[in-house]
Amino acid sequence: MSAVISVRVKKEVKEELERKGVNINKLLKEYLEEVYIRVKVKEHVEKWNRLLSEAKPSAEGFASRSVREDREGH
Repeated sequence: MSAVISVRVKKEVKEELERKGVNINKLLKEYLEEVYIRVKVKEHVEKWNRLLSEAKPSAEGFASRSVREDREGH
Protein backbone atom coordinates (compact mmCIF):
# COMPACT_ATOMS: atom_id res chain seq x y z
CA MET A 1 0.00 0.00 0.00
CA SER A 2 1.21 3.53 -0.58
CA ALA A 3 0.45 7.02 0.64
CA VAL A 4 0.52 10.43 -1.02
CA ILE A 5 2.94 13.11 0.19
CA SER A 6 2.79 16.63 -1.22
CA VAL A 7 5.81 18.89 -1.26
CA ARG A 8 5.80 22.57 -2.10
CA VAL A 9 8.94 24.02 -3.73
CA LYS A 10 9.72 27.19 -5.60
CA LYS A 11 8.37 27.10 -9.13
CA GLU A 12 11.81 27.88 -10.58
CA VAL A 13 13.33 24.89 -8.77
CA LYS A 14 10.73 22.51 -10.18
CA GLU A 15 10.99 23.93 -13.69
CA GLU A 16 14.80 23.82 -13.74
CA LEU A 17 14.91 20.24 -12.50
CA GLU A 18 12.36 19.20 -15.12
CA ARG A 19 14.35 21.02 -17.85
CA LYS A 20 17.45 19.11 -16.79
CA GLY A 21 15.57 15.82 -17.07
CA VAL A 22 15.40 15.07 -13.36
CA ASN A 23 12.59 12.70 -12.46
CA ILE A 24 11.53 14.52 -9.30
CA ASN A 25 8.96 11.93 -8.27
CA LYS A 26 11.46 9.05 -8.57
CA LEU A 27 14.18 11.05 -6.82
CA LEU A 28 11.97 11.90 -3.85
CA LYS A 29 10.67 8.33 -3.54
CA GLU A 30 14.21 6.93 -3.50
CA TYR A 31 15.36 9.52 -0.97
CA LEU A 32 12.44 8.88 1.39
CA GLU A 33 12.98 5.12 1.15
CA GLU A 34 16.67 5.59 2.03
CA VAL A 35 15.73 7.73 5.04
CA TYR A 36 13.23 5.06 6.10
CA ILE A 37 15.94 2.39 5.95
CA ARG A 38 18.33 4.55 7.99
CA VAL A 39 15.64 5.13 10.63
CA LYS A 40 14.88 1.40 10.87
CA VAL A 41 18.59 0.52 11.10
CA LYS A 42 19.06 3.10 13.85
CA GLU A 43 16.14 1.59 15.79
CA HIS A 44 17.63 -1.89 15.51
CA VAL A 45 21.11 -0.72 16.52
CA GLU A 46 19.67 1.06 19.56
CA LYS A 47 17.73 -2.08 20.49
CA TRP A 48 20.85 -4.26 20.21
CA ASN A 49 22.89 -1.74 22.20
CA ARG A 50 20.29 -1.86 24.99
CA LEU A 51 20.31 -5.66 24.98
CA LEU A 52 24.12 -5.82 24.98
CA SER A 53 24.40 -3.27 27.77
CA GLU A 54 22.17 -5.49 29.92
CA ALA A 55 24.18 -8.66 29.18
CA LYS A 56 26.60 -9.83 31.82
CA PRO A 57 30.25 -10.16 30.75
CA SER A 58 31.72 -13.63 30.37
CA ALA A 59 33.74 -15.09 33.18
CA GLU A 60 37.52 -14.60 33.10
CA GLY A 61 39.10 -17.17 30.77
CA PHE A 62 35.80 -18.30 29.23
CA ALA A 63 36.89 -17.70 25.63
CA SER A 64 40.20 -19.56 25.92
CA ARG A 65 38.52 -22.50 27.69
CA SER A 66 35.83 -22.69 25.01
CA VAL A 67 38.38 -22.67 22.19
CA ARG A 68 40.47 -25.31 23.96
CA GLU A 69 37.39 -27.53 24.47
CA ASP A 70 36.46 -27.19 20.79
CA ARG A 71 39.96 -28.07 19.62
CA GLU A 72 40.26 -31.04 21.94
CA GLY A 73 36.82 -32.29 20.99
CA HIS A 74 37.74 -32.77 17.32
